[in-house]
Amino acid sequence: MEIFKEFRFEAAHSLPHVPEGHRCARVHGHSYRCRIYIEGPVDPTLGWIVDFADIARAFAPILEALDHHYLNDIEGLENPTCELLARWIWERLAPALPGLSQIALRETVTSGCVYRGPAHD
Repeated sequence: MEIFKEFRFEAAHSLPHVPEGHRCARVHGHSYRCRIYIEGPVDPTLGWIVDFADIARAFAPILEALDHHYLNDIEGLENPTCELLARWIWERLAPALPGLSQIALRETVTSGCVYRGPAHD
């Protein structure tokens, strides 16, 4: 079985490696939605895979680092595309959340990516 917990954050960025004149080269912001998926067996006693509060606790420092910040200033996010941001989140979250199966990150209501870990790079 798989569960998810969703988080929202606001952040600005620019993409330094896009072609000249591309609108994403300019500083702009997004209202990100990040869904964290955990896969595993349902504990027969507790009736859940993991407590949603444990997911929130593990994500809290990541949320603090990203929310209302300029992403390009964060180490490892000098080129903060949606794809690279999802991988950055995974790298920080995976050690704290066994069973992490995917991260779905939306930067707009119509655009985003799904990252399933380094085995799928």
